[in-house]
Amino acid sequence: MPQLLDAPTPDTKRVSDLNIEMKKVIVIEDQTIMRDLICQLVEGYENMEIIAQSGDGAEGYELCLEHMPDLVILDIMLPNLNGSEVLRRLKAKNPKINILVFSAASSNSMVNRLLKSGVTGYIEKDAGLAELEKAIDLVSDGRSYFSPRVVDAMRELMLSGGQDDSLESLTTREREIVQLIAESYSNKEIAAKLGMSVRTADTHRTNIMKKLDLHDVAALTRWAIANKLVDPAGGDMSTADL
Repeated sequence: MPQLLDAPTPDTKRVSDLNIEMKKVIVIEDQTIMRDLICQLVEGYENMEIIAQSGDGAEGYELCLEHMPDLVILDIMLPNLNGSEVLRRLKAKNPKINILVFSAASSNSMVNRLLKSGVTGYIEKDAGLAELEKAIDLVSDGRSYFSPRVVDAMRELMLSGGQDDSLESLTTREREIVQLIAESYSNKEIAAKLGMSVRTADTHRTNIMKKLDLHDVAALTRWAIANKLVDPAGGDMSTADL
């Protein structure tokens, strides 16, 4: 059964009084202990609130359609409707929804399937709390995060086809911007680092997407790894949406 929260806590009300927009979060995880842990972690953020939770894939999907959350934290191995299908359906309904997969399943085929469906972030259940917090921070803000093991799978999948000729279509500046995206820089941070306006950074991002015929940051990250513009060997790989 879905579990909806009661009235906002005093802290939530206090934050709302300060005109801080609360991000709505739904957790879909069939292991009760893990689901409770994730909910407790999210509730520690002043700008997030758990609006619903479920241990059932089909039920969780309906909750997302009903409540339109800003962030969905999703397991893959779920009863009645698996997480990859929940992801695919939600992205078909709302391509901009932020979905963080938190799962024990990280095979190359699974990674490939979820990336094609547009997953925003993906980490394994054996990741530490610090990494989970980092992923929640980034994905809730519209950025992407992929843990090292997932990045390794991405690299194997993408490098098997060799480099893409479209690399030559990018200017030196555009390649720099792609690298910064893969290093988790936000649009504002990229502008500051490269000495340009935020609008100019946004224009570069638009041009890059058009040149490469890509439509989201996850796809751009895969392309960057395949073309060796980023080196995932050094540890975590995360991407920041511009």
